[in-house]
Amino acid sequence: MARNVKEPKEIFQDIITDYKDVFGDDLVSIILYGSATGKDYRPGKSDINFMIVLSEEGIESLDRAFGVVKKWRKKGVAIPLFLTEIYVDTSLDVFPIEYLNFQRDYVLVFGKDILKELTFNPEFIRLQCEREIKGKLLILREAFLESSGKGRSLKDVISQSVSAFIAIFEALLYLKEKDLPKERREIIKHTCGTFELDAGVFEKLLDIKAEKVKLNDTEIMKAFKDYLKEVRKLAKLVDALGG
Repeated sequence: MARNVKEPKEIFQDIITDYKDVFGDDLVSIILYGSATGKDYRPGKSDINFMIVLSEEGIESLDRAFGVVKKWRKKGVAIPLFLTEIYVDTSLDVFPIEYLNFQRDYVLVFGKDILKELTFNPEFIRLQCEREIKGKLLILREAFLESSGKGRSLKDVISQSVSAFIAIFEALLYLKEKDLPKERREIIKHTCGTFELDAGVFEKLLDIKAEKVKLNDTEIMKAFKDYLKEVRKLAKLVDALGG
């Protein structure tokens, strides 16, 4: 977590200097992404995530970055994603959701803006949405059985999984050519309205994750069963989008 950084922009120049010193002309871009780009950033709690884009030659010499990565990890900065432009261009068919999320919330810190002009094939997005939803449904069922109905275990699963569904919801709204709200609850409401899901189920999951509600084991188990029901319904709906 970002232990020593109050505002991510405060470290931009030092990050640029350090990576420029290490990679020189092989450094194409430095991009900040994720919660650290906006008002969701919480000093001491939120991760600070950077994308470091290198030339094809530079990516072959990642060992050059050992020192600078270690330095910034001590200050609470996550290990960056190291990419090349070719890697990004050839990954849009398999990871469209991830790049949609990058494109939606990022700050260009240095160099070339490789995200701005990215375009996405809708069917690739639909396929990844279906794969992610169905895969997570299996994982959620397994976790439910493993928990034996214990509230603490189910709460942990909810906290770890609900953010992934927000990302999927954003991709589904993109597919439907809907405007993407900034707030998580608005994303839930818009998606559930579009796909006729129960928004209250997912909003309760956010409350559980944020510890805004106190529920006993029976209440948490009911919330989890409702979660499974809505995810199962969504899997069918997204499958149907493929014809």
